[in-house]
Amino acid sequence: MTDKPPHLPVEALDDWTAAACTALDIDRAAVDIGLLLDLARDVAHGVARPAAPLSAYLAGLAAGRAGGSREDTAAAVATLTALSASWRADGEKS
Repeated sequence: MTDKPPHLPVEALDDWTAAACTALDIDRAAVDIGLLLDLARDVAHGVARPAAPLSAYLAGLAAGRAGGSREDTAAAVATLTALSASWRADGEKS
């Protein structure tokens, strides 16, 4: 037997996102959970696991500076996804 906590249901992520958006005064409709999770996955696998949350933050910062729309987020995520796909272990773009 393990002391590992059970995984939360998918609804918990939706509930958390809604609560976080309310607390931060962000339009929930502007948040694409799947897009951000894909970014985290791609960066975690292409760069390093600790780079995933940092990259999500940077994408959000860039999107906010660009206007904060869903499209601004998608553009920032696309930039970081492309960068992670070309990243090499030595830290230089290939």
